[in-house]
Amino acid sequence: MIRVLLVDDQTLVRAGFRSILEGEDDIEVVGEASDGAEALRSARDLDPHVMLIDIRMPVLDGLETTRRIAADPRLAGVKVIILTTFDLDEYVYAALRAGASGFLVKDTEPAEMTHAIRVVARGDALLAPSVTRRLIAELATRSRHPDPSPRLNVLTAREREVMTLVAQGLTNDEIAARLVLSPATVKTHVSRIMTKLDVRDRTQLVILSYESAMVTPGWLS
Repeated sequence: MIRVLLVDDQTLVRAGFRSILEGEDDIEVVGEASDGAEALRSARDLDPHVMLIDIRMPVLDGLETTRRIAADPRLAGVKVIILTTFDLDEYVYAALRAGASGFLVKDTEPAEMTHAIRVVARGDALLAPSVTRRLIAELATRSRHPDPSPRLNVLTAREREVMTLVAQGLTNDEIAARLVLSPATVKTHVSRIMTKLDVRDRTQLVILSYESAMVTPGWLS
């Protein structure tokens, strides 16, 4: 059962999300919060797997809430999906960089929302297509002035190879086929890479790969 915490300052929005999710056999809404400060307290008490967090809230907004979740060892297993009304929200990149695993606009279809929760709960990254394009554009701009991170020095040659393929959007099965490895071996490599680089999930691996110029968008090659 995937445990979900809803965080939005609008009661009707939370009620709408709850009504959608309560119809799913494998998803349980364990609580609600109306601002980031309340969300942090609830997360520590309720131990959710996934938090749906509105990016614009009073007291503590979604961006700062995400930062604090990512920095709290007690919440290491919590995945964040950022919600907003606009897919061109100015904080999209910052939220993902802060530790969010995915990003959805509030008019997302119910089936897409439940799919997003399942994807993020199993450790994968989730981005709406329009957000993916915007994120890659932002990363492309940054890659023109790369900042090679000394953090990458801890990786083996094989781990660098795997990380590059993750950044290119390949799944574990696709990476396994490319490198003639078992999917289980690839999964182990990805887990070790995330541990060594102290990143929460594949989204952060992708961002770090682009910012360090480990990979470059095709139009900049």
